[in-house]
Amino acid sequence: MSHKISRFFDSMWYGQRPIALLFIPFSWLFGLVVKLRALFYGKGWLTSTRLSVPVIIVGNITVGGTGKTPVVIWVAELLRSAGYSPGIVSRGYGGIASNWPQQVREDSDSRVVGDEAKILARRTDCPVAVGPNRVESAQALIDRHQCDIIISDDGLQHYALQRDIEIALVDGERRYGNRYLLPAGPLREPVSRLETVDFIVCNGLANTNEYPLKVEGKEAIKLIDESQRVELTDLSSTPCHALAGLGNPSRFFSHLKKFGLSVEAHIFPDHFKYTQSDINFNDEKPVLMTEKDAVKCTFMANERHWYVPIKAKMTEKFGLALLSQIKEITNG
Repeated sequence: MSHKISRFFDSMWYGQRPIALLFIPFSWLFGLVVKLRALFYGKGWLTSTRLSVPVIIVGNITVGGTGKTPVVIWVAELLRSAGYSPGIVSRGYGGIASNWPQQVREDSDSRVVGDEAKILARRTDCPVAVGPNRVESAQALIDRHQCDIIISDDGLQHYALQRDIEIALVDGERRYGNRYLLPAGPLREPVSRLETVDFIVCNGLANTNEYPLKVEGKEAIKLIDESQRVELTDLSSTPCHALAGLGNPSRFFSHLKKFGLSVEAHIFPDHFKYTQSDINFNDEKPVLMTEKDAVKCTFMANERHWYVPIKAKMTEKFGLALLSQIKEITNG
Protein backbone atom coordinates (compact mmCIF):
# COMPACT_ATOMS: atom_id res chain seq x y z
CA MET A 1 0.00 0.00 0.00
CA SER A 2 2.84 2.45 0.85
CA HIS A 3 4.28 1.86 -2.65
CA LYS A 4 1.00 2.91 -4.27
CA ILE A 5 0.48 5.94 -2.04
CA SER A 6 4.03 7.15 -2.62
CA ARG A 7 3.73 6.80 -6.38
CA PHE A 8 0.30 8.46 -6.43
CA PHE A 9 1.52 11.61 -4.70
CA ASP A 10 4.74 11.70 -6.68
CA SER A 11 2.86 11.57 -9.98
CA MET A 12 0.39 14.18 -8.74
CA TRP A 13 3.07 16.59 -7.54
CA TYR A 14 5.38 16.31 -10.52
CA GLY A 15 3.05 15.17 -13.27
CA GLN A 16 0.77 18.24 -13.25
CA ARG A 17 -2.29 16.06 -12.61
CA PRO A 18 -5.59 17.98 -12.15
CA ILE A 19 -6.52 15.75 -9.19
CA ALA A 20 -4.20 17.95 -7.13
CA LEU A 21 -6.94 20.59 -7.11
CA LEU A 22 -8.97 18.38 -4.78
CA PHE A 23 -6.25 18.76 -2.15
CA ILE A 24 -5.98 22.55 -2.41
CA PRO A 25 -8.15 23.27 0.69
CA PHE A 26 -5.80 21.12 2.78
CA SER A 27 -2.83 22.99 1.30
CA TRP A 28 -4.40 26.27 2.41
CA LEU A 29 -4.69 24.89 5.91
CA PHE A 30 -1.08 23.66 5.80
CA GLY A 31 0.04 27.08 4.56
CA LEU A 32 -1.76 28.76 7.47
CA VAL A 33 0.09 26.51 9.91
CA VAL A 34 3.40 27.36 8.21
CA LYS A 35 2.72 31.09 8.54
CA LEU A 36 1.62 30.81 12.16
CA ARG A 37 4.73 28.80 13.10
CA ALA A 38 6.96 31.43 11.49
CA LEU A 39 5.05 34.20 13.31
CA PHE A 40 5.20 32.46 16.70
CA TYR A 41 8.93 31.81 16.44
CA GLY A 42 9.53 35.35 15.19
CA LYS A 43 7.64 36.82 18.15
CA GLY A 44 9.33 34.50 20.63
CA TRP A 45 6.07 32.77 21.54
CA LEU A 46 7.69 29.46 20.64
CA THR A 47 11.13 28.73 22.07
CA SER A 48 14.09 28.90 19.71
CA THR A 49 17.54 28.12 21.07
CA ARG A 50 20.84 29.65 20.01
CA LEU A 51 23.87 27.47 20.59
CA SER A 52 27.33 28.61 21.62
CA VAL A 53 28.75 27.65 18.20
CA PRO A 54 27.69 28.47 14.62
CA VAL A 55 24.98 26.31 13.06
CA ILE A 56 24.72 25.47 9.36
CA ILE A 57 21.45 24.05 8.05
CA VAL A 58 21.47 21.95 4.88
CA GLY A 59 17.85 21.45 3.87
CA ASN A 60 15.20 21.97 1.25
CA ILE A 61 11.66 23.27 0.83
CA THR A 62 10.34 20.17 -0.93
CA VAL A 63 9.52 16.66 0.19
CA GLY A 64 11.95 14.02 -0.97
CA GLY A 65 15.59 13.79 -1.90
CA THR A 66 17.60 16.61 -3.44
CA GLY A 67 21.08 15.42 -2.47
CA LYS A 68 21.31 16.76 1.07
CA THR A 69 23.40 13.94 2.51
CA PRO A 70 26.25 14.17 -0.05
CA VAL A 71 26.33 17.94 0.46
CA VAL A 72 26.48 17.56 4.25
CA ILE A 73 29.44 15.21 3.78
CA TRP A 74 31.12 17.70 1.45
CA VAL A 75 30.58 20.60 3.87
CA ALA A 76 31.94 18.53 6.77
CA GLU A 77 35.09 17.71 4.78
CA LEU A 78 35.50 21.38 3.83
CA LEU A 79 35.24 22.48 7.46
CA ARG A 80 37.68 19.84 8.68
CA SER A 81 40.20 20.88 6.03
CA ALA A 82 39.81 24.49 7.20
CA GLY A 83 40.65 23.52 10.79
CA TYR A 84 37.18 23.32 12.32
CA SER A 85 35.81 20.46 14.43
CA PRO A 86 32.31 19.96 13.02
CA GLY A 87 29.55 17.84 14.47
CA ILE A 88 26.52 16.65 12.52
CA VAL A 89 22.93 16.34 13.71
CA SER A 90 20.06 14.64 11.93
CA ARG A 91 16.48 13.63 12.66
CA GLY A 92 17.31 9.92 12.50
CA TYR A 93 14.22 9.32 10.41
CA GLY A 94 13.09 5.71 10.58
CA GLY A 95 15.22 4.94 13.63
CA ILE A 96 13.58 2.96 16.41
CA ALA A 97 15.78 3.99 19.35
CA SER A 98 13.90 4.30 22.63
CA ASN A 99 16.11 7.10 23.94
CA TRP A 100 17.21 10.28 22.19
CA PRO A 101 19.60 11.77 21.26
CA GLN A 102 21.62 8.84 19.96
CA GLN A 103 25.33 8.99 19.21
CA VAL A 104 25.98 7.42 15.81
CA ARG A 105 29.06 5.39 14.93
CA GLU A 106 30.15 3.66 11.77
CA ASP A 107 29.00 0.32 13.20
CA SER A 108 25.64 1.61 14.50
CA ASP A 109 22.51 -0.28 13.49
CA SER A 110 20.71 1.75 10.82
CA ARG A 111 17.42 0.34 12.08
CA VAL A 112 18.05 2.13 15.38
CA VAL A 113 19.56 5.45 14.25
CA GLY A 114 18.30 5.78 10.67
CA ASP A 115 19.95 5.09 7.32
CA GLU A 116 21.26 8.57 6.47
CA ALA A 117 22.84 9.05 9.91
CA LYS A 118 24.89 5.89 9.53
CA ILE A 119 26.16 7.05 6.14
CA LEU A 120 27.20 10.38 7.67
CA ALA A 121 29.10 8.64 10.45
CA ARG A 122 30.97 6.27 8.17
CA ARG A 123 31.77 8.83 5.48
CA THR A 124 32.81 11.92 7.49
CA ASP A 125 34.70 10.70 10.55
CA CYS A 126 32.80 13.42 12.42
CA PRO A 127 30.74 13.06 15.60
CA VAL A 128 27.10 12.46 14.64
CA ALA A 129 24.01 12.58 16.84
CA VAL A 130 20.38 11.99 15.93
CA GLY A 131 17.06 12.71 17.53
CA PRO A 132 13.79 14.59 17.04
CA ASN A 133 15.14 17.49 19.14
CA ARG A 134 18.07 18.86 17.18
CA VAL A 135 18.97 21.30 19.97
CA GLU A 136 19.58 18.44 22.39
CA SER A 137 21.50 16.47 19.76
CA ALA A 138 23.73 19.43 18.93
CA GLN A 139 24.38 20.28 22.57
CA ALA A 140 25.41 16.69 23.23
CA LEU A 141 28.02 16.94 20.47
CA ILE A 142 29.33 20.23 21.85
CA ASP A 143 29.55 18.84 25.39
CA ARG A 144 31.06 15.44 24.55
CA HIS A 145 33.21 16.19 21.52
CA GLN A 146 33.95 19.92 21.83
CA CYS A 147 32.56 20.57 18.36
CA ASP A 148 33.04 24.19 17.35
CA ILE A 149 30.47 24.19 14.52
CA ILE A 150 27.28 22.19 13.90
CA ILE A 151 25.89 20.98 10.57
CA SER A 152 22.23 19.98 10.51
CA ASP A 153 21.25 17.41 7.90
CA ASP A 154 17.79 18.71 6.97
CA GLY A 155 15.98 20.90 9.49
CA LEU A 156 15.32 24.00 7.39
CA GLN A 157 11.84 24.04 8.97
CA HIS A 158 13.09 23.09 12.47
CA TYR A 159 12.97 26.65 13.85
CA ALA A 160 13.50 25.52 17.44
CA LEU A 161 17.21 25.50 16.51
CA GLN A 162 18.50 28.92 15.56
CA ARG A 163 20.88 28.95 12.64
CA ASP A 164 23.62 31.16 11.29
CA ILE A 165 23.74 29.85 7.71
CA GLU A 166 21.04 28.20 5.61
CA ILE A 167 21.88 26.13 2.54
CA ALA A 168 18.81 25.12 0.54
CA LEU A 169 19.01 22.39 -2.09
CA VAL A 170 16.90 22.34 -5.23
CA ASP A 171 16.32 19.47 -7.65
CA GLY A 172 17.37 20.84 -11.04
CA GLU A 173 15.10 18.40 -12.90
CA ARG A 174 11.90 18.45 -10.89
CA ARG A 175 12.29 21.88 -9.26
CA TYR A 176 9.13 22.59 -7.24
CA GLY A 177 6.68 20.33 -9.06
CA ASN A 178 3.26 21.93 -9.35
CA ARG A 179 4.37 24.58 -6.79
CA TYR A 180 1.58 23.76 -4.33
CA LEU A 181 2.12 23.28 -0.63
CA LEU A 182 1.51 19.88 0.95
CA PRO A 183 -0.52 17.79 0.35
CA ALA A 184 -1.55 19.12 -3.09
CA GLY A 185 2.10 19.67 -3.97
CA PRO A 186 5.57 18.80 -2.69
CA LEU A 187 6.35 22.10 -0.95
CA ARG A 188 7.00 22.26 2.79
CA GLU A 189 7.21 26.05 2.53
CA PRO A 190 6.43 28.52 -0.27
CA VAL A 191 9.05 29.03 -2.98
CA SER A 192 9.48 32.58 -1.65
CA ARG A 193 11.24 31.02 1.37
CA LEU A 194 14.34 30.65 -0.82
CA GLU A 195 14.68 34.43 -0.85
CA THR A 196 15.73 34.30 2.82
CA VAL A 197 18.38 31.53 2.69
CA ASP A 198 22.10 32.20 2.38
CA PHE A 199 22.93 29.74 -0.40
CA ILE A 200 20.87 27.88 -2.98
CA VAL A 201 22.53 24.73 -4.32
CA CYS A 202 21.05 23.08 -7.40
CA ASN A 203 21.44 19.36 -8.05
CA GLY A 204 21.44 19.58 -11.83
CA LEU A 205 21.13 22.52 -14.20
CA ALA A 206 21.56 25.61 -12.01
CA ASN A 207 20.13 29.09 -12.47
CA THR A 208 22.30 32.19 -12.15
CA ASN A 209 21.52 32.64 -8.45
CA GLU A 210 22.33 29.00 -7.61
CA TYR A 211 25.53 27.08 -6.98
CA PRO A 212 25.74 23.91 -9.10
CA LEU A 213 26.03 20.48 -7.51
CA LYS A 214 27.35 17.51 -9.45
CA VAL A 215 27.55 13.98 -8.13
CA GLU A 216 30.24 11.42 -8.85
CA GLY A 217 30.04 7.66 -8.44
CA LYS A 218 32.01 5.50 -10.85
CA GLU A 219 32.26 2.21 -8.99
CA ALA A 220 30.17 -0.43 -7.26
CA ILE A 221 31.15 -1.99 -3.93
CA LYS A 222 30.11 -5.46 -2.81
CA LEU A 223 27.93 -5.34 0.33
CA ILE A 224 29.36 -8.44 1.99
CA ASP A 225 32.99 -7.60 1.20
CA GLU A 226 33.77 -3.92 0.66
CA SER A 227 37.29 -4.74 -0.52
CA GLN A 228 35.70 -5.97 -3.74
CA ARG A 229 34.98 -3.12 -6.12
CA VAL A 230 34.18 -2.87 -9.80
CA GLU A 231 34.00 0.03 -12.24
CA LEU A 232 30.45 0.68 -13.42
CA THR A 233 31.65 0.69 -17.01
CA ASP A 234 32.75 -2.93 -16.53
CA LEU A 235 29.10 -3.84 -15.95
CA SER A 236 27.86 -2.21 -19.14
CA SER A 237 27.52 -5.55 -20.92
CA THR A 238 25.74 -7.23 -18.00
CA PRO A 239 21.98 -6.81 -17.44
CA CYS A 240 21.43 -5.70 -13.82
CA HIS A 241 18.73 -5.13 -11.29
CA ALA A 242 18.76 -1.67 -9.71
CA LEU A 243 16.75 -0.75 -6.64
CA ALA A 244 16.32 2.60 -4.94
CA GLY A 245 14.32 3.79 -1.96
CA LEU A 246 14.80 7.53 -2.42
CA GLY A 247 12.77 10.67 -2.71
CA ASN A 248 13.68 10.75 -6.41
CA PRO A 249 14.77 7.21 -7.40
CA SER A 250 14.89 8.00 -11.12
CA ARG A 251 18.02 10.06 -10.48
CA PHE A 252 19.88 6.90 -9.38
CA PHE A 253 18.74 4.92 -12.40
CA SER A 254 19.74 7.75 -14.73
CA HIS A 255 23.17 7.83 -13.08
CA LEU A 256 23.70 4.13 -13.83
CA LYS A 257 22.58 4.50 -17.42
CA LYS A 258 25.22 7.20 -17.98
CA PHE A 259 27.78 4.40 -17.68
CA GLY A 260 26.00 2.27 -20.28
CA LEU A 261 24.29 -0.08 -17.83
CA SER A 262 21.14 -1.93 -18.79
CA VAL A 263 19.06 -1.93 -15.61
CA GLU A 264 15.72 -3.31 -14.53
CA ALA A 265 14.50 -0.65 -12.12
CA HIS A 266 12.82 -1.48 -8.81
CA ILE A 267 11.35 1.57 -7.06
CA PHE A 268 10.64 1.71 -3.33
CA PRO A 269 9.40 4.52 -1.07
CA ASP A 270 11.92 6.76 0.69
CA HIS A 271 13.28 5.18 3.92
CA PHE A 272 11.77 1.83 2.95
CA LYS A 273 12.40 -1.12 5.30
CA TYR A 274 13.53 -3.95 3.06
CA THR A 275 12.94 -7.67 3.48
CA GLN A 276 14.80 -10.56 1.87
CA SER A 277 12.22 -10.91 -0.90
CA ASP A 278 12.61 -7.23 -1.87
CA ILE A 279 16.28 -7.53 -2.82
CA ASN A 280 16.53 -11.11 -4.11
CA PHE A 281 15.42 -12.06 -7.60
CA ASN A 282 15.11 -15.40 -9.36
CA ASP A 283 18.16 -14.97 -11.56
CA GLU A 284 21.91 -14.42 -11.38
CA LYS A 285 21.95 -10.76 -12.39
CA PRO A 286 23.92 -8.31 -10.22
CA VAL A 287 21.76 -6.16 -7.93
CA LEU A 288 22.84 -2.52 -7.63
CA MET A 289 21.53 -0.17 -4.96
CA THR A 290 22.27 3.18 -3.34
CA GLU A 291 24.45 3.47 -0.26
CA LYS A 292 21.36 4.59 1.65
CA ASP A 293 19.69 1.29 0.81
CA ALA A 294 22.84 -0.73 1.40
CA VAL A 295 23.18 0.19 5.08
CA LYS A 296 19.79 -1.46 5.62
CA CYS A 297 20.42 -4.52 3.46
CA THR A 298 23.96 -5.67 4.34
CA PHE A 299 22.81 -8.29 6.84
CA MET A 300 20.69 -10.05 4.20
CA ALA A 301 22.93 -9.52 1.17
CA ASN A 302 24.81 -12.11 -0.85
CA GLU A 303 27.46 -12.20 -3.61
CA ARG A 304 25.18 -10.49 -6.14
CA HIS A 305 24.52 -7.31 -4.13
CA TRP A 306 26.51 -4.13 -4.80
CA TYR A 307 26.06 -0.50 -3.83
CA VAL A 308 27.14 2.67 -5.64
CA PRO A 309 28.50 5.38 -3.32
CA ILE A 310 27.84 8.94 -4.48
CA LYS A 311 30.12 11.88 -3.78
CA ALA A 312 29.17 15.55 -4.12
CA LYS A 313 31.29 17.83 -6.24
CA MET A 314 30.93 21.53 -5.47
CA THR A 315 32.64 24.53 -7.00
CA GLU A 316 35.58 26.28 -5.36
CA LYS A 317 33.50 29.47 -5.48
CA PHE A 318 30.89 27.95 -3.20
CA GLY A 319 33.50 26.66 -0.74
CA LEU A 320 35.22 30.04 -0.49
CA ALA A 321 31.90 31.87 -0.07
CA LEU A 322 30.80 29.49 2.70
CA LEU A 323 34.11 29.72 4.59
CA SER A 324 34.08 33.50 4.26
CA GLN A 325 30.62 33.74 5.80
CA ILE A 326 31.59 31.41 8.63
CA LYS A 327 34.66 33.54 9.33
CA GLU A 328 32.49 36.65 9.52
CA ILE A 329 30.23 34.92 12.03
CA THR A 330 33.04 33.60 14.24
CA ASN A 331 34.88 36.95 14.18
CA GLY A 332 31.72 38.95 14.56
